[in-house]
Amino acid sequence: MSVTVYFTSVTGSLQTKNNQTKIIQLLESKKIQFETVDISQSTDLRTDMREKCGNPKALPPQIFNGDAYCGDFAMFEEAVEMETVEEFLKLK
Repeated sequence: MSVTVYFTSVTGSLQTKNNQTKIIQLLESKKIQFETVDISQSTDLRTDMREKCGNPKALPPQIFNGDAYCGDFAMFEEAVEMETVEEFLKLK
């Protein structure tokens, strides 16, 4: 399985941009391999992300490991604070 971060390259929200950047920087700093999916490229990608989350109004960033939903930015941030990022990402 691999970690996937659903994000958007087109947003007017500085908060969303910052959240996405924080996730990517942390994954890179921990040398965790991941891929990104830009939901602004297709409404099908956004729909797919929302269906996988089980939330028809989910906004990026959203994190998955394979088909397993890990969580959104708030859940990621909590895992960082608790030092349980690997567990959150379902790597352990």
